[in-house]
Amino acid sequence: MTADMIVCGALFLLFVILGIILLAGRGARLIAGYNTMPKEERERYDEQALCRFMGRLMLFCAVCMLVMGADEIWPGRGLWLIAMFLLFFGAIGAVIYANTGGRFLKKK
Repeated sequence: MTADMIVCGALFLLFVILGIILLAGRGARLIAGYNTMPKEERERYDEQALCRFMGRLMLFCAVCMLVMGADEIWPGRGLWLIAMFLLFFGAIGAVIYANTGGRFLKKK
């Protein structure tokens, strides 16, 4: 077992644990930007929906880490590169999705 597999495995577990916490609707204080907002501004957002979205994003990152670790088991197939592209474009897509359209604002 190489150091790369250990690092990918540890990150996989971390992302899964964070994903489960966020999918349960808890852990909003772990979301950067949200926890630094003033209380009045935080009350405008649907905390449960934001947590669920971030939980799904964490599970997506966990799968990417798993694929990166699989590159050590099956070398030469480009799994690490595929996972990096998925992680990169998934993160960019998530940022665009979360910051457009007011999706996480509470409905009046």
